Amino acid sequence: MTHPSHDAGRAPADTDTGTTTASASTSAPVSAPAEDRAPVVVGTPGSFARGVLDERHPALIERVRRATPYPPAQQRALDALLDEITQGPVGRLHDSEPGAGAWRDEPYYGQRWADVPFLWAESFFYRRLLAALGYFAPGPWRGVDPFAPFKNAELAGAQVDGELSALDRLPALPPDERDRTLLLSSLWGNRADLGFRLSAGGAGLGDQVPGLVVDDSPALWELLAAGGPGTVCLVADNAGPELLPDLVLADHLLATGRAARVVLHLKPYPYYVSDATTADTLACLDRLTRASGHAAAAGERLRRAMTDGRMVLRAHPFSCAPYSYDRMPADLREDFASATLTVMKGDLNYRRLVGDRHWPATTPFAQACAYFPGPVAALRTLKCDVMTGLTSAALAELDAGAKSWRTSGTHALVQVRA
Repeated sequence: MTHPSHDAGRAPADTDTGTTTASASTSAPVSAPAEDRAPVVVGTPGSFARGVLDERHPALIERVRRATPYPPAQQRALDALLDEITQGPVGRLHDSEPGAGAWRDEPYYGQRWADVPFLWAESFFYRRLLAALGYFAPGPWRGVDPFAPFKNAELAGAQVDGELSALDRLPALPPDERDRTLLLSSLWGNRADLGFRLSAGGAGLGDQVPGLVVDDSPALWELLAAGGPGTVCLVADNAGPELLPDLVLADHLLATGRAARVVLHLKPYPYYVSDATTADTLACLDRLTRASGHAAAAGERLRRAMTDGRMVLRAHPFSCAPYSYDRMPADLREDFASATLTVMKGDLNYRRLVGDRHWPATTPFAQACAYFPGPVAALRTLKCDVMTGLTSAALAELDAGAKSWRTSGTHALVQVRA
């Protein structure tokens, strides 16, 4: 079957309605022509993408339904969405949905969900889920995050207390080991406790946590050391316990003079279950400041940094767009171009950075993101098939092991393009 091209430029998502809107600032693609690039990921039978579409999305609808007592109208809308994604073709947003007109010209309606680009299908599923729940519509359910119960439960977990108290051990570590500990804690996200729970004088985190398939962290620190401290853009991934080490890393960059300003890029509305919004960031800051010791001190420093402009929150509409960063609008491009370094956290941001495509895994990372307007680093725990930047030897070794190494979350990478 011939699939419509996912390379036609479209405008960014609107902050208030979660829809695409025309914008004169949208940049034209600057990456390689489509015919010279790898195939776009779709829901091929047996693939990771197909599993998400066939299993995870239906399960998420039921999980959302159980977590919040939505009234009959929302329940019926959830039933209809579940029927569509399991039995029917891709449908449109209803004309009465705020901002629906901006999605009207998308080329994928009437096709099977599995046959359209996976990145677009995932994004549109979450937009349809928010529409079913009345997130953007006038009324009592406007702005109610359907994923908040999951995020709040994780952030309130007892394990987080132990992880935050373990931060008190950091000052006893040598400076370079402290740098590496906090970087890799941010990298591993919900395995961050492996980074925080270091005893003074113990083995380095790199020795304790196997599974780094690429480690360009020396290049990352070299970029931050070159010249005077500037702006670091940190593009966040998940909320809750995975955002906490990101915030602690941001505080570390400011406190050590690696950055004069950190710009934290967040989602303007709930997206991909656990993606971080401004409300989630404030909840994490509150969690830090209600702790004790090093965690509380970091939380207070971050609060002061926000009030004096050294820590800036961004929620650009493009953060919820259904396509890769080579489509970023001019204002976002300027933001990243002015940064000493942009750090992309997590799997979704990696897919959007290099393109959600079946790249040969030995494709150079710098080639896949050559369009990016400034130095960029990816901190990613592997949870999908997309991969670039491996050596042939590393790829052969990984393929000879567990078949699920690309998707199981047991492997990670730090990749840098200066």
